[in-house]
Amino acid sequence: MIASETPVREALEGAIVAIAAAGCESPRLDAELLVARALGVERERLLIGTAAGAPGRELTVSGPAVRAVQEAVRRRAVEREPVAYITGFRAFRRLFLAVDPRVLIPRPETELLVELLVERLPHGAHVLDVGTGSGAIALALADERPDLTVSGSDVSLDALAVAKANARRLGLDTVRWLHADLLAGVPDEFDAIVSNPPYVADGDRSGLAPEIVRHEPPVALFAGPDGLALVRDLVSQVAVYARARAIAIEIGAGQAPAVAGLLSKAGFAQVDVEPDLAGIERVVLGSR
Repeated sequence: MIASETPVREALEGAIVAIAAAGCESPRLDAELLVARALGVERERLLIGTAAGAPGRELTVSGPAVRAVQEAVRRRAVEREPVAYITGFRAFRRLFLAVDPRVLIPRPETELLVELLVERLPHGAHVLDVGTGSGAIALALADERPDLTVSGSDVSLDALAVAKANARRLGLDTVRWLHADLLAGVPDEFDAIVSNPPYVADGDRSGLAPEIVRHEPPVALFAGPDGLALVRDLVSQVAVYARARAIAIEIGAGQAPAVAGLLSKAGFAQVDVEPDLAGIERVVLGSR
């Protein structure tokens, strides 16, 4: 329990202990983000531990911030709610995206997908991000490659609402948003199709962290017995699109051979597989 006015260092240590006891993987980082959000300061300020404009005065948790910290720690430790849903934001590339349980929380692995696209897409290409969710891929591409014409699509109207709100807040209103189930009804007007589709096998649910199973949208996670149901559908649809000369898909561990085979059969003569920082084959890219 936090007292009515507690030095930030003590409040932070108490939050770390509670979150660690719940079995969360990164209790110190989680606590720092939650306490900083409750105080309305940058995380770095917690490490300094002094009040803004008053180097000799220690930063404290007091007033409404006491209840805010307690509630945030409860949600993280007891409910195992992801930090991004509690704070309402997730850093992604150069952007801070608003996220909530309507959308999957963007992962570092997806930043690799964006990095590859930023490097490889030709100047002026028309790009569609299929299953855009929070808009992470589409908005990052629009931000880092303003020469591109970027669209994002999703089957979920709730997800599109989040993506559109992010675009407005970030001033990236050039991105066009489409309501579509994969490519159903989408015109053949894109040079490249990119996607971070659901790719978790239905049977792997029990192995996922409580944060994922309890709070993130299942429709954005699971895709059949081997996790490739939506990838198969997407590749088969792209195969008949005459204009699409490139495709890039984020995948799960062990799925690269199967997905590379799908792209080859769909007419993509060159297929590359790129590993993430953990060495897992994470992105499959095809060109034709």
